[in-house]
Amino acid sequence: MIRSSGTPDIPRDACIRVGTAWSNAPYPVLVADRAGDIVETNEVAHCLFAHAAEAGESLAAGGLPHWLAEAHHRLPSVGAAREAVSGAVAGRTFEAHPSPGEGGDVVWWLVEDTDLRLAERALRGERERAALLAEISSALLSSLNVERCAEVTARMAADHLADAAVIIAPGQGRRHALTYAQVGGEVTKAVMSIDTGTLPGLAEALQGFPPVPTRWIDPGEVPDWVVPPGFAGVIGSVIVTPLPGHGVPAGVLILMRPSTQRAFTDGEEVFARLFAARAGTALSAARLYAEQASITATLLRELLPPRLERVHGVEYAGVYRAAQDHERVGGDFYDVHPGVDPSGETFVVLGDVAGKGLEAAVLTGKIRSVLHALLPLSGDHQQVLALLNDALINSHHTRFATLVLASVRRSAGQVRLRLTSAGHLPPLIVRASGRVEEAATGGTLIGALPEVRARSVDVVLAPGETCLLYTDGITEARGGPLGNQLYGESRLQEALRECARMPAEAVVERVQMLAAQWLGGGRHDDMATLAITSPTDGHDALDVVGGHGDPHLRREEP
Repeated sequence: MIRSSGTPDIPRDACIRVGTAWSNAPYPVLVADRAGDIVETNEVAHCLFAHAAEAGESLAAGGLPHWLAEAHHRLPSVGAAREAVSGAVAGRTFEAHPSPGEGGDVVWWLVEDTDLRLAERALRGERERAALLAEISSALLSSLNVERCAEVTARMAADHLADAAVIIAPGQGRRHALTYAQVGGEVTKAVMSIDTGTLPGLAEALQGFPPVPTRWIDPGEVPDWVVPPGFAGVIGSVIVTPLPGHGVPAGVLILMRPSTQRAFTDGEEVFARLFAARAGTALSAARLYAEQASITATLLRELLPPRLERVHGVEYAGVYRAAQDHERVGGDFYDVHPGVDPSGETFVVLGDVAGKGLEAAVLTGKIRSVLHALLPLSGDHQQVLALLNDALINSHHTRFATLVLASVRRSAGQVRLRLTSAGHLPPLIVRASGRVEEAATGGTLIGALPEVRARSVDVVLAPGETCLLYTDGITEARGGPLGNQLYGESRLQEALRECARMPAEAVVERVQMLAAQWLGGGRHDDMATLAITSPTDGHDALDVVGGHGDPHLRREEP
């Protein structure tokens, strides 16, 4: 029997008996005595242990593998339940099942499960990679900020795929934004001019071509700008893979390991490409969102109503509230176009396009553009309405609009207005005494009939008096004690009686506040109000409305 430890040679004529009792068994079978020494094996087991000895495996005293020797010594007394154990012999894995033999010996049946173990290991690896990809996707898609997405990508790549990672964004010429990360370090950023030809596969990856194999890249020729600041050691292995985007590459991911670590395997290279595909999708989505947000912001600046103040000695104030609180634009609008000098007329318009939301806002923008082009004709309200009506009827839009036009000029301490309503609610005049009057103007809709008929009226405002233009979102606000009553024109006029001699801004704020209180939390249409007030300060100030990019809206000091 073998009593010494180490790596014994087990020839066929050794003292370990190759028994015939187990020769027909399909598995390796060995018999060990109570001391743990092998006393008998079958042919299959003898060959297995001979291969183990040739491979230089260290065996315990008695010739058993260490894992099997420990299990043998832990065996309970005769008759007690005995559990199988697992371990490796000669590079193969086995599940060893004990059964009692003669004289206290134990017969060990070794059932090979190498393929099963490999399959289980592969399955665990795939599950871990799938879980990692799910975690990566969740982390990357949680932000639509391009810089944040690049930081997360670089950090997760360094933590899970390599020791260091670099994200290279698509460049403007030769200038590229770079995001660096390494295990245990901070994420850093830089923008620099780089020569993409100094690293094999980089120029192609930036254009979206498939990655070059890792074995084609000489780590010793990696340029210094690729290595993250503060990275210790010599680069020993590099992966360069594109970040696929939505039709356009989202950049390049570079993974690095130092020479002290093992090189990237083929499986790791494939997984890096899967990671890059997820990251590229997230980066591309973030970049697309940023572009759309920029476009939306630019368009909104043109659709939002201007900020109103004093123009040529006349106070203007406006408030707009969209039908949905989360929206910023809709079908109601107003504009104030100052005259070139105090002697000229300021052209004011307030309108309401049928419908609400973005579609109504688009038509609103077109109407405002047409009216802007018709400013040289603004002195003739009838002509302006006729030309605008023709433009709408000949367009593809099926919506109509209502408008109120006002030409305003301050003269001799009073404010003179010419008002024209085209299918819109008549303006209300708030006198200094508190009396409220309806302007005697009216007309037909814009964009509904071949011809527009409208009646103009002249109004004079003494100091402290206001002309209020408003949309039907105010009077048709449904609420009140029962929740289903319209606010109505009578309640609006009653509220305005208390606004005598108030500044323009206070008038519109009060009207909007009362309408909101009447609504409570109920639904409502777009609501717009614009006040034109003759100031009581007695100054013929030449203040000009402030806006959001309109070249006609400028500010002058009094």
